[in-house]
Amino acid sequence: MALVVQWYDFVCFGIVAAAFMGSLWTLWTKEGVPTPDSPSPSPAFHQANEFDSDYYESLLEGVDRARDNKFMITQLWSCCWKGVHPGWLLATRCISLVAMVGILVWDILDWTASIFLYYTEWTFALEIVYFALATAMSAYGCCCCWGYNKQQSPAGNGDCDEAYERAVLQQKRKEKGKGLVRDTIIDIEPRSHHHHSADEQGRSAGFMGCLMQTIYQTCAGAVILTDVVFWCLILPFESNQHFQLTMLTGLMHSVNIVFLIIDTALNSLPFPWFRIAYFVQWSCIYIVFQWVLHACGLSWWPYPFLELSTPWAPLWYFCLALVHVPCYGIYFLLVKPKYSILPKWFPAAFVLINSSF
Repeated sequence: MALVVQWYDFVCFGIVAAAFMGSLWTLWTKEGVPTPDSPSPSPAFHQANEFDSDYYESLLEGVDRARDNKFMITQLWSCCWKGVHPGWLLATRCISLVAMVGILVWDILDWTASIFLYYTEWTFALEIVYFALATAMSAYGCCCCWGYNKQQSPAGNGDCDEAYERAVLQQKRKEKGKGLVRDTIIDIEPRSHHHHSADEQGRSAGFMGCLMQTIYQTCAGAVILTDVVFWCLILPFESNQHFQLTMLTGLMHSVNIVFLIIDTALNSLPFPWFRIAYFVQWSCIYIVFQWVLHACGLSWWPYPFLELSTPWAPLWYFCLALVHVPCYGIYFLLVKPKYSILPKWFPAAFVLINSSF
């Protein structure tokens, strides 16, 4: 076997194992199945203002356990700006999907499938999966909007907004009577293109919606990590006659973050901090994949800091584990003003749709 294990390699194994187990524990405590002994949110929590950043932070303290705020299926395709039709979000997602698929195909044709030895291609492919799911969800949402508008306003009488609000209010009251929603002000979206039936408005996102949300937040940290490593470490210090910046490599390490930020600027998806755990797990899976390949005979490492044959390996692995926090934090800081500042600055234009998941 090409992989010779030294004593310091076990430290590397322990670092990766600890990161993976820690992420599992985080997800269990934040997203685990609620028990009868799970604490209920305090009355102050129920009275919190959704536009308040403290309320957003408090969501990490167990609101998911209380199941007081569901991740609604309408959040998968609704735009966060009043008057912007979901079709615009569908268009941006579709364009992003087609462009990224084209770039990945170009990459494979130039370098063959062996290019998937790199973390960049793993993350790029994962982002394509996100945009594929998001495009499908947006298309479904546009069909729901079209069907609702046609049903409520077959003659174009302009009463669709009122009918929509009545339908949503009726559904909310029905759920409130069953104890499914908190006893506070019933939030109704401003009159815009966010027209859904009452059934759609009250439905949770389901498995596919949660999968889409998970991939979205995994990609958020992963694209920051890949771009920071490429532009700040690999390109300045590894550039030589064998590696030069080309249009393809430049696109691979730029459009990934650009397309994701555009989607973030329009979508209504929440972004809780604790889901950094999925990002950590994604990186751990990639590292274990590299270990398996080297145990099977591969001798070349795509990233020098993953190499196990140096006594400095534990330090590299420890630094790599720590860098996940600022990478995810950068994107978190890009998203947080969207739910804490924009509603205050643009109260008539920004649509806040249950950002609590």
